[in-house]
Amino acid sequence: MRDVIVYIEHVGGQPRRVSFEMSTKAKELATALGGKLHAVVLGTGASAAADAMKAYPFDLIHVSEDAEIDAFAVDPSVDYLEAAAKAVGPALVMVPYTMIGRDLGSRLAARLDCGQNADVTDIVIKDGKVGCVSPKLGGTIVTTCAFKGDYGVVAIRPNSFKAVPSAGAGEIAQLAKPAGKTYRVKIEEVVLEAAGELAVEEASTVVSGGRGVGGPEPFKTILKDLADSLGGSVGASRAAVDAGWIGHGHQVGQTGKSISPNLYFAVGISGAIQHKVGMRTSATIIAINKDGTVPIGEFADLLIVGDLFEIVPELTKQIRASAAVHA
Repeated sequence: MRDVIVYIEHVGGQPRRVSFEMSTKAKELATALGGKLHAVVLGTGASAAADAMKAYPFDLIHVSEDAEIDAFAVDPSVDYLEAAAKAVGPALVMVPYTMIGRDLGSRLAARLDCGQNADVTDIVIKDGKVGCVSPKLGGTIVTTCAFKGDYGVVAIRPNSFKAVPSAGAGEIAQLAKPAGKTYRVKIEEVVLEAAGELAVEEASTVVSGGRGVGGPEPFKTILKDLADSLGGSVGASRAAVDAGWIGHGHQVGQTGKSISPNLYFAVGISGAIQHKVGMRTSATIIAINKDGTVPIGEFADLLIVGDLFEIVPELTKQIRASAAVHA
């Protein structure tokens, strides 16, 4: 493989942060492979998203706003991305490790008859081969898997790379509609949960609550206040989600989302292995719990033992006071 293709996930023309993060890393990879860097942007608002991506080092940005892309489930996007990949030739295709990206990436790998590596936190080039670095077993081991063949699909965990704008040629190319395609699974309605809030996989700071917070109210008050003071998002353990205290979209863990924020607060969370799997690779982990023997204390960078209902509001107060002084 020579070229690198990045699938740009966006919402109404606004690229998700992981798209910018992948783009920066992709340029490094394309240079190392001696190829070009491509982007594929699909659906309503694709042209606006493509304009935003011109601030990043793409040689060519492939675009389609075909109405069928948003009218039907993921198949039209797979068709367009497959067509772009085959037109480019042997390439590494990067998709985000999100709900949409995972679905799209696995289907594309089947279409291209190539390997796929998922939940990847780094990519290295050695002797012309692409190696994908991925934590396994809750981060207790780290694997590096190489691709064989002309194509490879890699799903990138959000917050794995730093987004650094650097404009390239940014030539726009309209993708032709794949011929002879019909679709059966139509999208009747899109329901946006917690609209306007930063998703946990997008946030550089996540404040998560568990069974220890005692109910739904702290998620709306003290946890959200702390997250807002740091420009972050509110997460949750499975126990809190199963109790109905907060929506599944906030769940961090094996059956939720795997995230790698710069700063992770685990408030009232014991740290069972299922939760650990989803946040172990966070850069800094701070646990707040009344029990000093909870499992999360074994791998947290800092364990604060005490009443979370006193500690969290006071911490928020101090952060806001500090921000005001330096404003």
